[in-house]
Amino acid sequence: MFTETKHDFRVVGRGTKAEFKFEFRNLYEETVHVQGVRSSCGCTTPTVSDDTLETHETSSIVAKLNTSTFIGQKAATVTVIFDQPYYAEVQLQVSGFIRTDVTFDPPEVDFGQCKNGEVKEQDITITHRGNSSWRLTDVRSHCDDFAVKLEQPIVQPNMVQYKMRVRMKETMSEGEIRERLTLVSNDSKFPTIEMSIAGMIRPTISISPAAVSLGTTESGKTVSKRLLIRGEEAFEIKEVRCSDDRFQFEIPEGKKKLHFVEMKFTGGDKPDRVAQRIQIVTDLPGDKTAECVATGTVK
Repeated sequence: MFTETKHDFRVVGRGTKAEFKFEFRNLYEETVHVQGVRSSCGCTTPTVSDDTLETHETSSIVAKLNTSTFIGQKAATVTVIFDQPYYAEVQLQVSGFIRTDVTFDPPEVDFGQCKNGEVKEQDITITHRGNSSWRLTDVRSHCDDFAVKLEQPIVQPNMVQYKMRVRMKETMSEGEIRERLTLVSNDSKFPTIEMSIAGMIRPTISISPAAVSLGTTESGKTVSKRLLIRGEEAFEIKEVRCSDDRFQFEIPEGKKKLHFVEMKFTGGDKPDRVAQRIQIVTDLPGDKTAECVATGTVK
């Protein structure tokens, strides 16, 4: 169910925001429920974004490294306890090194909610205390959709301070932003330090729910569901694509920012499991689409 079970925050500054989402997906027909999460060390606080998942729904365990109250090398085991559809435990590993001599203000680059194609900038103050000869030699972005500008350092006794500007380009893809910057210094003991970048590029077009549960349908019976399709600007639905002819759709007319599509599923003659991808095609540039998955059983 989990795409990853280990994460190393590497070297981070004191007070820096350091969070990682361990994503998981319900692969079962039954409902999955997370009874609780616990950490083996107070240096890491785990939470669950959604503790109840229907078929094909996704959630995440958020592991937060407590950089304000702990220092040095830290490691923790996060145990995720499931009680539905049966009892199980999953262990996730978290580690990182928290420095006391480097701080960021603000503690992370957070672009917030953005429209697709929007350009945003944020200024960060990087402060090193204890060695006035400390210098940053490079800033590496792990994503081509960011540009970083580092100003000349301000040097004072026992302190070096940099102003850094991070720009998000218009090419950033839709969805959640979870990237990082690696700052390279002349410190031979700790040559790199990490800083997180967060935000969300709102999709041009979205569909809700993303996972549709049809439940159990008797042979020959019909179940109806309503899909909500939302856009950043007014659009028209050109067609609904689905390879299963047991599904029928009522497509609304006209250009609006909000459409409702009525979906009907009729059970066939034989018992069956249903897992079907549904694609909404719009008249937005590039025939922009939105997708959902419908699942269920026929008895």
